[in-house]
Amino acid sequence: MNNDENQSQPQPLPEPEKPDTSVRPEPPAAEEASGRQRLLAGLWPPRVSRAQLIVAVLLFGLGLGLAIQVRSTSDDSALRGARQEDLVRILDEVDDRTQRLEDEKQRLDAQRTELENSSDQAEEARKQTLEKERQLGILAGTVAAQGPGITLTISDPSGAVAADKLLDTVQELRAAGAEAIEVNGVRVVANTYFSGEGGDIQVDGKKIEAPYEFKVIGKPQDLEPALNIPGGVVQTLEKEQATAVVERSEEIVVDALRPAERPDYARSSSP
Repeated sequence: MNNDENQSQPQPLPEPEKPDTSVRPEPPAAEEASGRQRLLAGLWPPRVSRAQLIVAVLLFGLGLGLAIQVRSTSDDSALRGARQEDLVRILDEVDDRTQRLEDEKQRLDAQRTELENSSDQAEEARKQTLEKERQLGILAGTVAAQGPGITLTISDPSGAVAADKLLDTVQELRAAGAEAIEVNGVRVVANTYFSGEGGDIQVDGKKIEAPYEFKVIGKPQDLEPALNIPGGVVQTLEKEQATAVVERSEEIVVDALRPAERPDYARSSSP
């Protein structure tokens, strides 16, 4: 009976759940998206102050300097394996080229000063133009030249000197400041080529025979040492059983001429 009474009594209803009024954190994705938006808003459009710009320029200059230093270090490491005579030769050539560039700069500065101070600038400009034309004619081989220089005579009794050795000689003379070169009556210019083997050498298609005589206009104090440095032209030719004799002179005449060629397509852009 007690059991029936217990079953007939009503059971109390469960209390309703109270709503959760606590603040829930935003999902991680929403926080990340909101953070990116704030970051973009802060970066764009860019707001660069003058101080920041100066710092950026300084940092760029520092980076460029470091890059140049690294490259120089790499070049130095490549030179560490060179022979002593090669290093001496390279150093002499660099010094000579630096001096020639400095002389050219001083000459151009003097020309500019003459133009600025001349009362008749048109006449002065005409004189400088004629002088420049003469200089270019010497380089192109269309006019004769004279001046101090050297004579290099290469004897090759065994016919062992090939064309590349003579070309190396020309390159060495140019690097030493040669302004006009003539080989066995052939004017050497920018596009001159040597071909053939020992005993059958051609310069620009014209056959020449030993002894090979180079008449060179330039500063004798630079030309002769450039040929006689250790590992230079003279020693290389001696290894080929040839002899090379260098003589300085205050008056060398280079009178072999090249015909003036008129360009087919190029025209002056000056009015």
